[in-house]
Amino acid sequence: QAQLVESGGGLVQAGGSLRLSCTASGSFTTMGWYRQAPGKQRELVALITNIGTTNYADPVKGRFTISRDNAKNTVYLQMNSLKPEDTAVYYCYARGRYTARDYWGQGTQITVSS
Repeated sequence: QAQLVESGGGLVQAGGSLRLSCTASGSFTTMGWYRQAPGKQRELVALITNIGTTNYADPVKGRFTISRDNAKNTVYLQMNSLKPEDTAVYYCYARGRYTARDYWGQGTQITVSS
């Protein structure tokens, strides 16, 4: 059973930066991050394939950068110029290479104060 372990959440002031990490056990193709704010549906933040192709949601383009270390099976999310509307629980995501199943981390809270 694949496991995804996130780290790096916390409280930051608007305009600040945070970096999330997610280390996974198993073999995956696409990895990335989603988020869910209170009262809202889970939404895409950013994805990265195993060959480095990236995809970002419009609200985070130019502020967030996703990267991946395949040797460490780890995906990162560098978040700059954070805004209060970025406040949410951030979930790591991975698509199983051989199972084609979707796997999720436990979530990490990001709170951006104004």
